[in-house]
Amino acid sequence: MESADFSLAPHIWDISQEEAISIQRRLSAEVIRSDQCDKLSRVAGVDVGFEAGGEITRAAVVVLSFPELQIVESVFARRPTSFPYIPGLLSFREAPAILDALAKLIVLPDLLVVDGQGIAHPRRLGIASHLGLLTGLPSIGVAKSILVGRHEPVPDEPSAWRPLVDHDEVIGAALRTRPGVKPVYVSIGHRLSLETAIELVRRCTHKYRLPEPIRQAHHLASQKIGEST
Repeated sequence: MESADFSLAPHIWDISQEEAISIQRRLSAEVIRSDQCDKLSRVAGVDVGFEAGGEITRAAVVVLSFPELQIVESVFARRPTSFPYIPGLLSFREAPAILDALAKLIVLPDLLVVDGQGIAHPRRLGIASHLGLLTGLPSIGVAKSILVGRHEPVPDEPSAWRPLVDHDEVIGAALRTRPGVKPVYVSIGHRLSLETAIELVRRCTHKYRLPEPIRQAHHLASQKIGEST
């Protein structure tokens, strides 16, 4: 399969904080919160690391077969970091390098599983939702901590979950993937319902807290220059 051109975005990245917030508010209305994933045979994990004290963004994408979760392809891209670290605006810091990495793929995924928030975000447009809109792919946000919202205690058993709520709106789920470890926070990215997102994260998670696509992408994003990939 030929690679797609994911390097083109409908807006520029070198903008002010105010402009970025305005873009998020505009794009959040375009997120599809229902199931529009016709097939699922390849899942891509997406994660980002930084080099040179944050001056270089290193994005990793690992495509796995589904449901076997065997690695099919892995790519990474590096580029100068052009946006500061501002909670709630991470996609403007990280997405350009991620789009560069996605553009290198030969085997295209059917789903993006992103280390970060989807609609569990103050303006309902975290990086998983942003990437879903930019690529047109179904996407899920899986975060290690809460950006916004609250939830009831999650039972200490695998697959248990509780709704993540903000201002009486369910924006995600606190999901226990392993007993004795903290939950992860699952939210709709784009073109999926929350129930489907939770089920897919469950099916992508085996021995570890994080789902396997993100775990593999994190490993690649964290490697030092010169290490074998």
